[in-house]
Amino acid sequence: MWARLFQWLGALLFLCSLGYFLLSYITTIGAPATGGAATLAVAWNVTLFTLFALHHSVCARTPVRLWITRLVPTALERSTYVWIASLLLIAVCALWRPVPGVAWDANEALRWPLRLVQLSGVWLAIRSAAMLDILQFAGIADSDSLGLPPVRDDSAQVPAAAEAPTVEFKTTGPYGWVRHPIYTGWFLIVFAMVPMTMTRLTFAVVSCAYVLIAIPLEEGSMRAGARQAYGRYAAQVRWRLLPGVY
Repeated sequence: MWARLFQWLGALLFLCSLGYFLLSYITTIGAPATGGAATLAVAWNVTLFTLFALHHSVCARTPVRLWITRLVPTALERSTYVWIASLLLIAVCALWRPVPGVAWDANEALRWPLRLVQLSGVWLAIRSAAMLDILQFAGIADSDSLGLPPVRDDSAQVPAAAEAPTVEFKTTGPYGWVRHPIYTGWFLIVFAMVPMTMTRLTFAVVSCAYVLIAIPLEEGSMRAGARQAYGRYAAQVRWRLLPGVY
């Protein structure tokens, strides 16, 4: 019972962290700032997001996940990851320092098209996530796998979420357009915002730079774990983020 509660509370925290990000990006991060040391604020923000990014990438690697299963039951490995990632995202948004200035703005006639672009990003991210196993993504494992003792020997099995897939990668909907449609949606969400304060722009640039760095690492892990399956998918869906460009 406690393991199931831990998983569901982690999933709830995950949703709350996403909501807190959206609220912060619209309000506090979006508020124009004046005065203050821009260089120090940017350095602080980059360091803050780097800590989040390091956890997000390093703890998603198979050797680290195997090590974590020595400390927690295998069924709670993903949920533990979700808990930490969600708390870190909340901390990033809460501690993000204002950077003075406004990068660009738009009149009312241009704001509506930008809002449509942003809504398209939200739709794309939600639609793409809905095509995945949402419960597993949020750290909720199958009830049959709960209650397993921690794995403590060198022959530990790869956690269920990291095992090689038994089916081909999806090529329908957004996953037939690009290989990482959730990330594409993220780009649209963070950059189609007006006014684009320097505080927002810092967040957009830093987070998207991380995405560009993370994609090859993620694909390397998927190629290694899925063997030829991901290679066939990459050959069928050529573009990673934007058709015709990248």
